Amino acid sequence: MSILYFFLYLLLVTIIGLLYMGAARKITAHIQNRYGPPVYQPILDVLKLFAKKDTASHGIMHSLGPVIAYTGIAATLLFLPLGNHTPLLHFNGDLFVVLYLLVVGPLGMALGAGESANSNATIGIARALSMMLGYEIIFFMATLPVFYHYGTASIYRVIQAQGAFPDWAAILFPISFIAGLFALQGLMGEKPFELVVAPHEIASGPMVEYGGKYLGLLQIWHAVGIIVETGLFVDIFFGPQSILWFFAGTFIVFFATVIVNAVMPRFRIEQAVRFYWGLPLLLSILGILQVYIWR
Repeated sequence: MSILYFFLYLLLVTIIGLLYMGAARKITAHIQNRYGPPVYQPILDVLKLFAKKDTASHGIMHSLGPVIAYTGIAATLLFLPLGNHTPLLHFNGDLFVVLYLLVVGPLGMALGAGESANSNATIGIARALSMMLGYEIIFFMATLPVFYHYGTASIYRVIQAQGAFPDWAAILFPISFIAGLFALQGLMGEKPFELVVAPHEIASGPMVEYGGKYLGLLQIWHAVGIIVETGLFVDIFFGPQSILWFFAGTFIVFFATVIVNAVMPRFRIEQAVRFYWGLPLLLSILGILQVYIWR
């Protein structure tokens, strides 16, 4: 029953993530005074990609790269609560496991795209690994006050401890919340941190040599990643007490990142890393000092 529940959970998250991708294209189009494709267009795109018979591959690791990336993000669903519903796996310290699994996706992409020997893919990989030195550390530091305050590193127990408004961690620790928002923008690869893909500059970077079922799997990886990344943020800072509030919260957070993406230009890689080691780092340190003084 647990295995069946997991696959149903994965299917639900995949469909909703693809719809979020369609909503992002629609929202961006309206901001830019365009009509845009239908919200369900990403679902049609994935079905079309998987329907293709022949797909070029540059080797075993090039084929395994998308599989590793997707497996890493899918495994995080084992630890991610849908609101106050108990996840399949949880223990005191599962936050560290989730943060580790979030790194598996970019590393899988790096292993796969690196075998293609495409210069655009190599540039995208270098940017991805450089960006991780920025947003990963900031996101972790932004969550530390929350878990320290509640005395646990279990995402599920933090949700239980928060309860309803105004007991949200976002209200108790507004400085860490803002730092987490900065990190989330980079974690999701939205502008001004859209450096890894950068379609108009490096032709989608690590994905430049992928097509067919491989590209379709990468699209699903991105769709699941949207729910996982925004869901982790919502679980930590808002403690949703129902599935409805969980998905409403993820959409609100995702909507905010899409608006920023639509109106902001793209940073250069050195600007992005310098930015993360500036204001967001300062905010995350102040958030840690706040909980230490408060405690």
